[in-house]
Amino acid sequence: MDGSSESNSRGLNTSEFLPAERIIADRSKSSFSHIGYVRSLLGSSHKEEDSFRVNYDDDSGGVRALKREDVSLRQWLDNPERSVVDAFECFHVFRQIVEIVNAAHSQAVVVHNVRPSCFVMSSFNRVSFIESASCSDSGSDEERPKEAATRRRRKSGEIGGSSKEEFQPFPMKEILAREMRWYTSPEEDTGSPGSYASDVYRLGVLLFELFCPVSSREEKSRTMSSLRHRVLPPQILLNWPKEASFCLWLLHPEPSYRPSMSELLKSEFINEPRESLEEREAAIELRERIEEQELLLEFLFLIQQRKQETADKLRDTVSLLSSDIDQVLKRQLSLKQKGNDVLSFLISRKRIRQGAEGVPADENEDNTLESSTLLESSRLVRNFKKLESVYFATRYRQIKADKPLARYYSALSSSDGKSSLTQQPSKKDQNDSRQGGWIDPFLEGLCKYLTFSKLRVKADLKQGDLLNSANLVCAIGFDRDGELFATAGVNKKIKIFECESIINDGRDIHYPVVELASRSKLSGICWNSYIKSQIASSNFEGVVQVWDVARGQLVTEMKEHEKRVWSIDISTADPTLLASGSDDGSVKLWSINQGVSIGTIKTKANVCCVQFPSDSGRSLAFGSADHRVYYYDLRNPKLPLCTMIGHTKTVSNVRFVDSSTLVSSSTDNTLKLWDLSMSVSGVNEAPVHSFMGHTNLKNFVGLSVSDGYLATGSETNEIYVYHKAFPMPVLSYKFENIDPVSGLQVEDASQFISSVCWRGQSSTLVAANSTGNIKILEMV
Repeated sequence: MDGSSESNSRGLNTSEFLPAERIIADRSKSSFSHIGYVRSLLGSSHKEEDSFRVNYDDDSGGVRALKREDVSLRQWLDNPERSVVDAFECFHVFRQIVEIVNAAHSQAVVVHNVRPSCFVMSSFNRVSFIESASCSDSGSDEERPKEAATRRRRKSGEIGGSSKEEFQPFPMKEILAREMRWYTSPEEDTGSPGSYASDVYRLGVLLFELFCPVSSREEKSRTMSSLRHRVLPPQILLNWPKEASFCLWLLHPEPSYRPSMSELLKSEFINEPRESLEEREAAIELRERIEEQELLLEFLFLIQQRKQETADKLRDTVSLLSSDIDQVLKRQLSLKQKGNDVLSFLISRKRIRQGAEGVPADENEDNTLESSTLLESSRLVRNFKKLESVYFATRYRQIKADKPLARYYSALSSSDGKSSLTQQPSKKDQNDSRQGGWIDPFLEGLCKYLTFSKLRVKADLKQGDLLNSANLVCAIGFDRDGELFATAGVNKKIKIFECESIINDGRDIHYPVVELASRSKLSGICWNSYIKSQIASSNFEGVVQVWDVARGQLVTEMKEHEKRVWSIDISTADPTLLASGSDDGSVKLWSINQGVSIGTIKTKANVCCVQFPSDSGRSLAFGSADHRVYYYDLRNPKLPLCTMIGHTKTVSNVRFVDSSTLVSSSTDNTLKLWDLSMSVSGVNEAPVHSFMGHTNLKNFVGLSVSDGYLATGSETNEIYVYHKAFPMPVLSYKFENIDPVSGLQVEDASQFISSVCWRGQSSTLVAANSTGNIKILEMV
């Protein structure tokens, strides 16, 4: 890591301030100074309008030409208006200087002058390396080198007289002398030559100055003096902990413990994404929205091309697609008009790039069918027919729903003349509203379908009782904040785990933070969304229990069911209300505070699952062994508001996707999506989708919903993830069957996924199988 004496001799020696005349006197004008050599290696001799240049003058020997808008990094750092740190701006400056130093090190050159006064900032915060400002000795101690440069340039006729705007001054020599002390490494203080590690130390001091502005010169001196002892002020530790930690690494007193430039450039700190400016965020968001519209356009154009091959038979279909493409183009145009400045820049850059590749911009834009990124997705191509059928089903469903409304307006217009015409929307408004209503939900589904490519294991939950045969996990649930999750099953225990500690700790065995013991096998659990430490459970003896996790105690026990309780749910809208479904053919509503049931819904078959919608405690859905899903308004519990008919076997799970949509799972190998608004006379026999791909013929395999994604288990020991918009799987993951004694993979067809649960609305889920194997997975 340390530079050799040979490389040090080639570097820029900053042990003292030397005037430019003295440097040039030591060499002929045809050769570069140390600085010129370093700058030539760094490639910083840009065009005159982009950066500084070393110009030679017969009178003075050497003058640095400066741009009017250039400002030294020292001035920028000490600007009193820089009281609030702009993290993006500071990191941008630091990254440029790191790259400059790395370029020098790659050529075996120690830079030495890694100090703010040796860098200038031009427009767009572009950083350039220059000779130290102190190297000019003209003028008094109070005269700043930039002022001297200005005076000399005026003398040589490069700029006009006093009418010209004055340059902002460089710092005084007193400040520069202090800067030399601040940026001298500990080993250089003891007389050792500067090395690569010394440059890294100076980068640490620079990083500190960037993220720790001070209001006065006295405070600056105190702060920088403390920094020599690696003592950082509280504000940087509190506000910028990552930056502070990285700074301390660079400032290590032992050179060998500092990172090399290659290690620095590969570090997480340098490479992690940074939050940009608000304008940049707005531009990115707008660009992403436009790209999403382009994605949909590509999909629609591809369908249009295929259908035009049989134009005679599909004339109506092509007409429909043309209309939809127009709708999408109108939306895209509207988006572009909202960000003309940003988009004109993006489009012009795109066309320049296309022109450089020899492809006319307009021709390239019109050639979306040939270069479609959709075709590059094997998953999309493999499921293209299914996607196409979903699109047409969506459109025809909307057209069917719009026909009664169109007939109504037509009858209204013909029967009542002008008076009625003034009350109805124009035909254009009607068409635009009806035709564009499908875009947002379909686009959302298409984008989310393509967002993730696989399920990745984040952690394996390894327990100490794996050899216990009674390890079937029947239920998993996260608390309201997604910090803790609970498991329950035939081992008669509720185990509470801290999710992040399992993900981050690579332990051989994980132990629960809390363990609650029940008298009977457990079938279900549910956390209270209001009281963080409260969790409810149901068991095989028909008992519903409420626990206090914080105290590890049973709070309430309710025993009115006559047979096993399969499922429980606590209302999010009313956290004192609990529902349970039992083999005794009843759904009971409980007041958690009173510990007694406050209502009962009787059915003719076993009730296997119950759930409240998230926005209401007045309605409830449950699935039954009679193959049906029932939806009740609890203010009228005698008759269901809607009965959903379509499954051919027991309905094992039901979950609300949103307030008007729910999904059910059954041992008939399917999940079904239901639109509650589509029922006719209280019956819905037409699910929106039937999701197929997983295997489920006899066991309860779990079901969980998050942000439109549906996770379920399979009797092939796999997890399947669907999206509500499409009937085919998005992702799947198979659990390996590992023998707990030998550690070898074995084949066991009896294993199945028994429970799944999303971590809130995130892309992370927990799944367990019939042997008690629990994994935390993430969509990536």
